[in-house]
Amino acid sequence: QVQLVESGGDLVQAGGSLRLPCAASGTRFKINFMGWHRQAPGKQRELVASITSGNTTNYADSVKDRFTISRDNDKNTAYLQMTSLKPEDTAVYYCNVVGLTVTIPIRAFDSWGQGTQVTVSS
Repeated sequence: QVQLVESGGDLVQAGGSLRLPCAASGTRFKINFMGWHRQAPGKQRELVASITSGNTTNYADSVKDRFTISRDNDKNTAYLQMTSLKPEDTAVYYCNVVGLTVTIPIRAFDSWGQGTQVTVSS
């Protein structure tokens, strides 16, 4: 299986920035999709940014032009760079990785991290 470790969550003031790394580890694997989701209290979890193995990125409208997702394939790590943070960005942020193991038999995986808290004060 593939395990994920997120970090970088913090309390910041509105207008500030944070970078959230998500490191994947485990048996030999190939990542096809990496995404960052968030869930605020009383709200459904939403996908805010994603990146494919071909480096195609997608963003929720609420974070476009403020958040940037990137990946370091050598380190099996995805990063979510968040700028111009707003109080409404306050949430627990979860990393999600989808791919295939490079083993026999090949197995698909869909792994989630434990979440990291981002709090933006006004």
